[in-house]
Amino acid sequence: MTDETTTQERIFRTLTGHPGVTRIDTHGAAVFLDGKRALKIKRAVRFPFLDYSTLEKRKAACEEEIRINRPLAPQIYHRVVAITEEPDGSVQVDGPGRPIEYAVAMSRFDESRTLDHLAKAGPLDTRLASAAADAIVASHGAAPRADGMAWVASVPALIDGNSGGLRAGGHFDARDIEELAKASHEAFLRVRPLLAERGAKGFVRRCHGDLHLANIVVIEDRPVLFDAIEFDAQMATVDVLYDLAFTLMDLLHHDQPVAANLVLNRYLAATPADNFDALSALPLLMSIRAAIRAQVALARLKPPHSDDAGILDQARRYFDLARALIHPPAPRLIAVGGLSGTGKTVLAQGLAPVIAPLPGAVLLRSDLVRKQMFGVEDTHRLPPSAYTPEHAARVYDTLAQLARRVLAQGHSAIIDGVFAREDERDAIAALARESNVPLNGLFLVADLATRQMRIRSRRGDASDATQEVAALQEHYNIGHVGWATIDASGTQEQTLQRCRDAIAESE
Repeated sequence: MTDETTTQERIFRTLTGHPGVTRIDTHGAAVFLDGKRALKIKRAVRFPFLDYSTLEKRKAACEEEIRINRPLAPQIYHRVVAITEEPDGSVQVDGPGRPIEYAVAMSRFDESRTLDHLAKAGPLDTRLASAAADAIVASHGAAPRADGMAWVASVPALIDGNSGGLRAGGHFDARDIEELAKASHEAFLRVRPLLAERGAKGFVRRCHGDLHLANIVVIEDRPVLFDAIEFDAQMATVDVLYDLAFTLMDLLHHDQPVAANLVLNRYLAATPADNFDALSALPLLMSIRAAIRAQVALARLKPPHSDDAGILDQARRYFDLARALIHPPAPRLIAVGGLSGTGKTVLAQGLAPVIAPLPGAVLLRSDLVRKQMFGVEDTHRLPPSAYTPEHAARVYDTLAQLARRVLAQGHSAIIDGVFAREDERDAIAALARESNVPLNGLFLVADLATRQMRIRSRRGDASDATQEVAALQEHYNIGHVGWATIDASGTQEQTLQRCRDAIAESE
């Protein structure tokens, strides 16, 4: 035992000697919990990926943790404090004596409110998932840009490092590990020019770096990102989609497909449209993240946990997810039409999470495109002049352009619009043929009273349709639909099932 570790053990004994103090150890830190306070001390260790072997390095690491994490979570991270040795030989926190250690002073939060714990309890609330996406968007917006070449060059080493870690202990079939590595390297070669281009455009940034669900906690009903990587700037300097991929993958691992799809769509809607053109990289990025988590789980199988079936099962589920993600199924185009109040948007949101590839289809809604076209907030009501045939043509042309970009990346898209005109439906069919993907056209129908009742009950929605508009639509000449006509007069669940059945019958 070195002098550094001897001193630390003395400090740890002193801190745990106080009534009510709980100690939690990780590979790189010891955390002491006391009521509403937390004290985090870097352990005097050295690993290939971090070095806390000297007091100076640990102090610098504490300062860096505050610098990186306080902007994300000011409710949690406060300051660096010295742990001192007093003239009488006693040890104090933030005392006047000689500093013998440093710690990060934090506020304690309810550990049961991290997203991994909430996800285990049941489906995540859609508002919470939306807020989590917004928090990630904000963190990426504030993250400093970096040179992308180092990040792109590091990806093959990530893949190989995963392979080495997954071989440890012989828990997985070596052929499965090699197949995953081969498919990952092939995927990287396909998307490497794209990733390099994104690096040049500023999409590589100093990100959180470790955005799995256990590092997102709900405080006062708002998701807060914490425990960002501070010990290795290079490890956290990545494409923003690789940062997002950790959250998406972990939501899938925790059986939260609806939340995963919502986070993806919310992120795409709030960030530059260039991200539509990078969806082809998402399967690789999520797969790498899943393999990393499988490795982390395997590392916990050392004594006294070497025979822990629960840990091994978790590792296997991450490994299986990594293998599934690296082979995304072919995309498809789904168009959801119908008069106002038939439930198009609710249906599209229900379909999106179950449309491959993971984490589900990209949603493209005519109401939102129109609001963006006029530069107003989603819920801002536009005048009737915004609904001329000329403006409608622009909206549907924009929807087609966006869908074309999504499909070109090997990802599925759902277009949500009225599609009352034959030429609008014909254009979507032409787009599907051009993109060489199957099209599922779904046209929802419901009686006027049902449609008006639904419109009347809307709150905070992007649609400008009124009950009067719904009545006028009764006189539309829809023409030959040519799509599957779906009775949408029942419950949301019934409509969703009818649409899923129609899609399955077409396959």
